Order: sequence, then C-alpha cells, then structure tokens
Amino acid sequence: MRTDDFDYDLPSGRIAQSPAEPRDSCRLLVLHRGTGEIEHRVFTDIERYARRGDLLVVNETRVLPARLHGIKEDGGAKVELLLLRERGADTWECLVRPGRRLQPGATVSLGDGEASATVVGVLEESGTRLVQFRARGGRFIDVLHRLGEVPLPPYITRPLADPEQYQTVYSTDERSAAAPTAGLHFTTGLLDRLVGIGAHIARVELDVGLDTFRPVSEDDPELHHIHTEHYRVSEQTASAVAECRERGGRVIAVGTTSVRALESAWSEEAGAVCATEGSTRLFILPGYGFRAVDAMVTNFHVPRSTLLMMISAFAGRDNILGAYETALECDYRFLSFGDAMLII
Repeated sequence: MRTDDFDYDLPSGRIAQSPAEPRDSCRLLVLHRGTGEIEHRVFTDIERYARRGDLLVVNETRVLPARLHGIKEDGGAKVELLLLRERGADTWECLVRPGRRLQPGATVSLGDGEASATVVGVLEESGTRLVQFRARGGRFIDVLHRLGEVPLPPYITRPLADPEQYQTVYSTDERSAAAPTAGLHFTTGLLDRLVGIGAHIARVELDVGLDTFRPVSEDDPELHHIHTEHYRVSEQTASAVAECRERGGRVIAVGTTSVRALESAWSEEAGAVCATEGSTRLFILPGYGFRAVDAMVTNFHVPRSTLLMMISAFAGRDNILGAYETALECDYRFLSFGDAMLII
C-alpha cells in the first residue's frame, strides 16, 4: 500500500467556495459498498435511506474564532496565531506565522493592547508553539470572541457572508479549529423528519484540528504521523449505540470525526462502545476492521488524505475512487462546502 494509491486529480474549479443554500439542498452520492452501485440524489433524500431504529451519531463540537492577528512587541512584525488545542488555563498550542520569529519569550500584542500572547515553548515534533494568553481587564475567551476569526480551510479563499455557515446546526461547545463538515448539510427540519420516521440521534465530541486537511507526504502511509485529537463519548451515547444494536438498527456516523470517536471508544474487552474521554491517534487504513459503524455520511476529501484512506477502508479503495471519478464527471462539488456521500 502506497500513498499514491489514494491520489486523484482534483481541479481547483471543483472545490466549493460557499455552501449550498439551503444546507440540505446539496447533492448526495449514495454508494452501496457491497456492490459498488451508485445513486445520485439530493441531500434531503437521506430520509429515504434511514430506517426506523437507526442511530445517527453527530459530532457536536463547535468551531472557535481561532485565528488572531497581532504585532510582535519587539520589532513590530505582523503575526498570525491559529489556536489548535487548549493545553492549560489560557495556554494553547498554536500554529504561528511566521514561526521562526517567535521563539520562547517572544510576546505579541493583540488588538489595541486588549491582550498579549507569550510563547512559552516549542513543540519540536510539529513545530507548533505553546502560547500563554493574558487579557487586560477581562477574560481571554471574551477577547478571543471580539478579535478572533473563524479559520476556514486554506482551499476556501472567499470570505463567508455569515460565520454560522461554517457551524453545524447542532454545535455546542467551542473546541475545534475546523468544522466537522459532513454535518453542515443537516438542517433542524431534516433532523426532525429523521426522528419522525423512527431514527435516533446521538452526540459525540471530537475536537477537529487543521491536520484533518493535510495530505500525507510519506510514500508509505503507515509512516505518516497521525494527528492527535481529543474526544468524548458519553454514557448516554454509549447506551444509545448498544440499544441500536439490540433492536437491529444501523449506526450511521455523520462524518469521519464521528467515526474516529466511536471507533476509538470501542472496547474489545466489553465488545461495545464505552463511555470514555481522552486523546486518540487512531489511523484507519484499508485492512481495518470497523466495529462501531455500519454506515457513514461524509464529504469528498482531499487527495492523499487520511480521510480518503479511512473511507477507502470502509467501502473499498476501488469503490471509493470509482465514486470520486463519477462525482467529477457529474459535476459534484468537493471538500468542506461541497456535496455529500452516503456510504451504506
């Protein structure tokens, strides 16, 4: 297995720059993984494929306004800080640009002196910085909401008319640097209709980092350093998965982040998804045996990415690349604001 096995040509013009309006009006490619059969639908048609007793598992994390701009106090250079994950009280792991200028001890002024950011360490493995934030006369989280911007993926070059377009309708706690984008297609009305036909909804949390969008650079994907993400599966969700199994329903993960949380929470000893919280480095490659997930809602992913490898493990590489080829031929829109796939 090589990284090239998960490559394909994605023309830049096929990368969606804005979401469909309304959200659930995007296109939906349905892939039957057992046969490779493909159907072309609209996202609202997902109601046709849900069954009474199925369980949809969504990632309820919310995107932080995690991009900050400031001025280096010693020299006046412009600096961009991207908050990736909280490591302590007002201490965050950050991606810093330009990073070479910000070594431990360097301080950045934010806003009109509303807050400061001091580099307290360098994480050698990733090159990211540990940054201690201090607000003057208030809480840093309040300053972040005044000054921060929602960080869109690098391939989205147009500003959003409304930052809520990059949030799911069921998002709660702000913990992520990127959205769980498969969930962007759901409206509250569609979720209500799914519940009305007898499907159930459960929630997990997985804090999405920017490494989600990073292509694998190693020739051998097994040598890739997979990113760590924090996740939480509640007792309520673990029980919902067990009850779904008992009634013969399917666990339908909404997005690869929900897949990663559920599969990380699987206990071989218990033979079930268990309530847990922690960090996961689970890297799902072809050959992986899925234990918690029966079907998946997902988007069309970046070439050579860990996400493309995950769905290839779920549905078969040939099926997935064939579906992508069909999607390109049929003018589907790709990546975060693009169209969706249902893999059943």
